[in-house]
Amino acid sequence: MKEKTTISPQQAMNQVQQIFKRRGKKALEMARKEIQAEKIECKEAHEALNYFITQYWKDLARPSLMSLVCEAVGGNPELTTPVAVPMILISGALDIHDDIIDQSKSKDRRPTVYGKYGKDIALLVGDALLLKGLTLLNKAEGKDIPTEKMRIIIDIIKNMFFELGDAEALELQFRGNLGVLPEEYLRVVRKKAADVEAHTRISAMLGEASPRQIEALGEYGRLLGMLILLRDDWIDILDIEERSNRIKKESLPLPLLYGLQHSKIKDELREILAKKDVTRKNCEHILEMIQRTNIPEKYNKLMRGLAEAGILKLREQRVKSTDLEYLIKATLA
Repeated sequence: MKEKTTISPQQAMNQVQQIFKRRGKKALEMARKEIQAEKIECKEAHEALNYFITQYWKDLARPSLMSLVCEAVGGNPELTTPVAVPMILISGALDIHDDIIDQSKSKDRRPTVYGKYGKDIALLVGDALLLKGLTLLNKAEGKDIPTEKMRIIIDIIKNMFFELGDAEALELQFRGNLGVLPEEYLRVVRKKAADVEAHTRISAMLGEASPRQIEALGEYGRLLGMLILLRDDWIDILDIEERSNRIKKESLPLPLLYGLQHSKIKDELREILAKKDVTRKNCEHILEMIQRTNIPEKYNKLMRGLAEAGILKLREQRVKSTDLEYLIKATLA
């Protein structure tokens, strides 16, 4: 596909960071104020909720994405705020619950709520965020968003919940399973991308997009979500702590599944991963094995194919937004 711009992935990432600061700050601050207004007597629960919403969950991406999509189809981006605010809280709740399932004590070198306060408090904080988000959505009906549209939005969010839950349940079957095929894993990754698709589909509808544009932007969101998840997989492979946690407690990331299919390293890799205690030295050696194969090139080709498909969806429906293309390209950095 011929590119209209020659911007590099790193330049796109720099642009995206600036976009997020401009577009997402207002909705994030509103979400924080909504949570901080709640009265919580338990000191630990109050501290954990405050830690998550002020220090950990800096979700500028989702409200920015909603704003950009709505504007790209000719709508007023401010119309997305009544949905973007509760979605920040709902997505935060899902993230906390996911950390509990995966036993993730840290992400990006920061302790998660589960890692800092334990399972019970994390579960309660996640539940509180979920309930608050759904309550705010309910309040927006009629006041900010017509009832007919809100019914569609609620249905999209419901479908998102069920698809994400199904993906998590399927992924549980991948733990400790060295026979998972890359195609099976990618099918679950696509399901997990329902989160991003819900945001793009809702904001396209709020912007009065045509049915074809809504479908195209829904698929754009699905592909963008997959790219984000697969980028995280590659980052996990490069970070020894994350690599170790994925091997011991979660499903194997896609690069390792490729490795288990690779004729030159599959036997040695399987022998290491089958150990009861995979050491730090083992984890270091695994990365060396992956890097001396064609897996990095294969992974890059997969990512670029998804990125091109996402950009094509925009251009097919004449959704003119350089910023939305930047979001796609930034995942390749």
